[in-house]
Amino acid sequence: MPGAAADVDFSRWAAAVFIFSTVPTRRQLVLQSDIAARRRFQLILVKPSHYDDDGYVIRWWRAMTPSNSLAAVYGIAADCAERRVLGPDVDFDIEAIDETNTRIDIPALLSRFRSHGGFGCVALIGVQSNQYPRALDIARSFRAAGIAVAIGGFHVSGCLSMLDGRAVELDACREMGVAIFAGEAEGRLESVIADVAAGRLAPLYNHMKELPGMDGVPVPFLPKRYIERTLGSSASFDAGRGCPYQCSFCTIINVQGRKSRYRSADDVEHIVRLNWAQGIRKFFITDDNFARNKEWESTFDRLIQLREKDGIPLGLMIQVDTLCHKIPNFMEKAKRAGVTKVFIGLENINPDNLALAKKRQNKITEYRKMLLAWKEQGILTIAGYILGFPADTPETIKRDIAIIQEELPIDLLEFFCLTPLPGSEDHQTLWKNGTAMEADLNSYDVEHVCTAHPKMSKKEWQDIYHEAWQLYYTPKHMKVLLRRAAATGVPIGNLAKYLLTFSTTDRLEKVHPLQGGIFRLKHPSERRPGLPRENPWLFWLRFGWETLVKHSLLTVAIGRLLIWKTIIACTPGAGNYLDRALTPVSDDGDETLDLLTKTAGARAAVAHFKKIAGLTGTQVA
Repeated sequence: MPGAAADVDFSRWAAAVFIFSTVPTRRQLVLQSDIAARRRFQLILVKPSHYDDDGYVIRWWRAMTPSNSLAAVYGIAADCAERRVLGPDVDFDIEAIDETNTRIDIPALLSRFRSHGGFGCVALIGVQSNQYPRALDIARSFRAAGIAVAIGGFHVSGCLSMLDGRAVELDACREMGVAIFAGEAEGRLESVIADVAAGRLAPLYNHMKELPGMDGVPVPFLPKRYIERTLGSSASFDAGRGCPYQCSFCTIINVQGRKSRYRSADDVEHIVRLNWAQGIRKFFITDDNFARNKEWESTFDRLIQLREKDGIPLGLMIQVDTLCHKIPNFMEKAKRAGVTKVFIGLENINPDNLALAKKRQNKITEYRKMLLAWKEQGILTIAGYILGFPADTPETIKRDIAIIQEELPIDLLEFFCLTPLPGSEDHQTLWKNGTAMEADLNSYDVEHVCTAHPKMSKKEWQDIYHEAWQLYYTPKHMKVLLRRAAATGVPIGNLAKYLLTFSTTDRLEKVHPLQGGIFRLKHPSERRPGLPRENPWLFWLRFGWETLVKHSLLTVAIGRLLIWKTIIACTPGAGNYLDRALTPVSDDGDETLDLLTKTAGARAAVAHFKKIAGLTGTQVA
């Protein structure tokens, strides 16, 4: 149970802002007021999903990841409601819908708007490029009924930042009368709400050149009933925004900027206490690179205090770069603050590919040092790996996966296709050059091939992407990963759960594990417009059979992993396991490993590293 101070903090805030509505079958947050409200503004926040290869909305009973965009806008909207930005006689009904775990009941929402005279707005939140077609389909129903709709997120913001403002289907919004909101909502949402209420919603709100500060602004927050629809009941928040690097495939640097902006330690504590008061203690800190947040240490120090002095059992996941181990005390304080998992943008082990992508901060000569340092803290490592750089072929990808298995102590590897996302430099370059790219934005989910490759056909590229999951997550290697976990203090049971997800989701569900979840949900009415509606009887029969088959295979996989985990954990001397990946970096800097010898770029990187070491008088290792 939360401490008394946390209870008081949350109850005072909640009592001042929200009470639960008693509308049958629907719980919604409404502003509590002693003044009899004459009008109620309906604010429906929707985070769209996207369509699978068969054209059905991807939705789960429990989705994998929480939406920070939804939490951020909900927190800002709650602040607008508390401050009564539409005047003392207007209350707010705010509802958050994450379509990855909740079906959007459009008829019910339209009825709700009608009962309030259409007074309100649907806001499509955090829309990525692959979600844009689905977002337009959702918007179309509301616009047909005369309901105000606004759209924001990385797609519209990235396009306005990097292109001419009309590219990549933005005119579809204009034609429907959907307002485009580009940029961040802090300090800006209330003007959109006021315009909706006054019937003067503008076609464009462009704040891309005005990045707001993050200190003291409303913090991301979602009520527990929304958070419980994700695996592990994890909340999310961004402690900072902006990244100093220049990766050409990245959209974040062109939407959130390259200058570090950050929340204060006080604000981070406020987020933690708000959530702990409703029983939420696990968080995904969504900073693209928390190690470059200038306030990382003060944030960690405050989280350490909350854990060690106030007894809040925090569990955190952060994202970092490959040089974070060089920051004094960073890893040690991460452990004390409650970090249990880190995501690392490894991206590739060929320096030539990294250089072409402007990922120059990744030094393959540092990979093992960095990963072993995380192992010393007993923290689970997840690495992103991109397939489809110019030097890649199916053969080199297979070779590189084998090298990673043998020589790098990574727990989990996530594969992505190199994708020219709208808002990235890569997309801008191809667009300006008139290079052919995939026309359907639904495919820009970093698991579908979207442009040509100099050495692989589209089919070869797509096939090796799917094969990569099976190449890395073999039964043999999963046993090795469990043995490494037992030897380094990584929670072996937690790793086993992730191995189940990462080894089966692409094969069984045909989606990336980050788009996965527990128990896939479908409905025949949720098929993409333009595709034929299936006979309901045939649809449900096939869906039932597919579900039975998939869960039978999952049951076998679960049983197998449980047996491996139990045997390995109970094996005498499990803590003494050692293999090539876990071996400390040698005095020669590991220069004989395949990691550093199999490509010309790797050999050049080693030579450069040794040259710098000789000039500076430092040891190679």
